[in-house]
Amino acid sequence: MRVGVGFDVHRFTVGRKLYLGGVEIPFDKGLLGHSDGDVLLHAVSDALLGAAGLPDIGHLFPDTDPEIYGISSTEIIRRVQMMISETGFSITNLDAVVICERPKIAKYREIIKSSIASLLKVDEFRVSVKGKSAEGLGVLGSEEAVACFAVALLEEMN
Repeated sequence: MRVGVGFDVHRFTVGRKLYLGGVEIPFDKGLLGHSDGDVLLHAVSDALLGAAGLPDIGHLFPDTDPEIYGISSTEIIRRVQMMISETGFSITNLDAVVICERPKIAKYREIIKSSIASLLKVDEFRVSVKGKSAEGLGVLGSEEAVACFAVALLEEMN
């Protein structure tokens, strides 16, 4: 069994859609990034890649590559899922915490869990997503950004 940890943070900006876990969330701002800025899928991708001993998404999908400008994070996670399978691992458990003041994650938790499970081709009971507030502190608390931590547990397939 192998454990990996992922983290990502993106700044809010106007004029973009907000995606979390591959789900479009109705909100007045989106997340700035070379991709669609989905911090949740980015943190999950890094957790999975780390557990498998593979390079992180910054190496595999660099923000300096014009070929992938605007790439959907669902495409990133699909590619990561394929890499994980090719290395001989299966996903045992995935736990993620999204940190932001708004939007409130609880309202979208089940659809986000379902989306991530579908993208990773695992049962929903293997995926956990939680939302936490920054209690008004820092850039997260002042609604300037969203951050996410993720932990993945992989098991070697026989």
